[in-house]
Amino acid sequence: MDILISGSVAYDYLMTFPGLFHEQILPERLKSISLSFLVDSMTRQRGGVAPNIAYTLALLGGKPRLFATVGEDFEEYRAWLEKFGIDTQWARVVPGKFTASFFATTDKINAQIASFYPGAMAEATLLSLKDLPTTPDLVIISPTDPRAMKKHALECREMNIPYLYDPSQQVLRLEGEELARDMKGAHFLFVNDYEFGLISKKTGLDLPQILKCVDIIVVTKGADGAVIYANGGEVSIPVIPEERIVDPTGVGDAFRGGFLAGYSHGFDLELCGKIGSLAAVYCLEQNGPQNHFYTRQEFVERFRKHYADGGKLDALLP
Repeated sequence: MDILISGSVAYDYLMTFPGLFHEQILPERLKSISLSFLVDSMTRQRGGVAPNIAYTLALLGGKPRLFATVGEDFEEYRAWLEKFGIDTQWARVVPGKFTASFFATTDKINAQIASFYPGAMAEATLLSLKDLPTTPDLVIISPTDPRAMKKHALECREMNIPYLYDPSQQVLRLEGEELARDMKGAHFLFVNDYEFGLISKKTGLDLPQILKCVDIIVVTKGADGAVIYANGGEVSIPVIPEERIVDPTGVGDAFRGGFLAGYSHGFDLELCGKIGSLAAVYCLEQNGPQNHFYTRQEFVERFRKHYADGGKLDALLP
C-alpha cells in the first residue's frame, strides 16, 4: 500500500538540570528574569510526527513516503530513514533553514523549560499533492504548519484521495470550523482522549455527529488502551504489558505506524489496533521515538504471546 505521510520533521535536544528551577526564580524580579542553567547531559533525538510514524511502519515491512519540508541539516537524518526503506524523495530541503528543533531542559522533579523553532516546517505549504507523479493510496495528515495541514486536506478532497486526519498538537491552533471541515471526508480520525474532548468542544459536535463526518475514529487512551469507532460499533484495544517504562515520547506515533502496517495488509480494525498497541509498547521501552528496533519475526512472536488471533499475522512476516 502506498502511504504518504505529511507532518513535522524535527530534532529534539533534551537536557537535564540537576537542581530545581523554582529555587532559581525571584518572584519580585520576574520582569527582568535572566537565567542560564548548566546542564548535566544533552541528547539529540530524531523526531517529528511524520518520520516517527514512518519508522515503525517501515520496521513492519511498509515502504512509506515522507512528505515534508526540512532544513539543510537533514542529510544525516535522511540517510537514517532511507536505511530502513523510507522514501525521502519528497522531503524537500528549504535553503537557509534548519530542520525544526525542540529544545527542552528538565529539572530533577520533571519541571520543564522548552523552546520550539519551526524552521523549515513553516514552509510546508510549498508542497502540493498535485505535484506527485503517482497518487498515493492513503495520505496521513499529521501535525505540521497549520496552513499546510489545511491545504493538504483540501487537496485530498479535490483529488478524491483517502486520508487519515491526525490534528494532534495543532488542535489548539485550529478553529472549530477548520477541524469540522477537514474531518468531514476523512477516512480516519486519530486523536488521544484529551484531544477528542477539545475537538468536541471546539466544533460543538459529539461522537455520533463526528461519526457522520469520519468513517473511522481511533481514540488512544494511554494506559487504558484505545477505542475504535466504526460501522455503528466500537472495539476496545487492550494494552500489552511493558517490560519497562523508559520514555513515552513518540508512543502515539508508533501506535499509528503499527496500525497502518496492519491496515495496509487488509487486516480487520481490531487486529490493526492490537498491532498498534504492541508497536507503542516497543517505543515506550526505549529512550526517544526512533530508538526501538525489532525484526518482524520478533514482533510476531511477542504478539502471539498476548493475543489469540496472532496466527493472522503471517502476512507481516518477510
